[in-house]
Amino acid sequence: MIATQDLSKNYRNHGALINLSLSVPEGSAFALVGANGAGKTTLIKILMNLIDATSGAASVLGVDTRYLSPKELRRIGYVSENQELPSRLTVSQYLRYLRGFYPEWSVAREQELLKQFLLPEDRRIGELSHGMRVKLALASVLAYQPRLLVLDEPFSGLDPLVRDEFMEALAARSEHMTVLISSHDLGEVEGFASDIAFIDRGALLF
Repeated sequence: MIATQDLSKNYRNHGALINLSLSVPEGSAFALVGANGAGKTTLIKILMNLIDATSGAASVLGVDTRYLSPKELRRIGYVSENQELPSRLTVSQYLRYLRGFYPEWSVAREQELLKQFLLPEDRRIGELSHGMRVKLALASVLAYQPRLLVLDEPFSGLDPLVRDEFMEALAARSEHMTVLISSHDLGEVEGFASDIAFIDRGALLF
């Protein structure tokens, strides 16, 4: 589902990633673990074609990440700790806007997620708590059930109750997905992950 070969990313004299090679099996719940600044977000941004690698190769869904097309992107869900959502839209307006981009979107699944997360449909996104916004971001990708779900430090700033709700929803709906989830805390993901890669200072340790 994901593969990298000798992937490196340099920022001037700093190596954010150093010859990193890994493979994420299809159907796995793959945890990318490492301290803050270890290179996890850099790797994910390369995989999502948000930044370019300095050298090496990376592929997602069998496609070079530099050439991901709308066809592949419709099958990928991406939730980031720093994800910006349109603050002026209400929850229902935002989800209605997204529906047209994803042929597999299920309105029934969307409504189930809204109820499960207790998300107020008529509330503006800018008025939601951080935890509510994270749950909305998750709901907006689970509604179309992507083949690959990428979660970059989704628990940052969440209280334990919201984190547990997040993981419960994820576990219940990830049966037919491959999940890549990054975290600086192994305890957050060890009960969910089937595979783990540990990164330190840009290098894969195991």
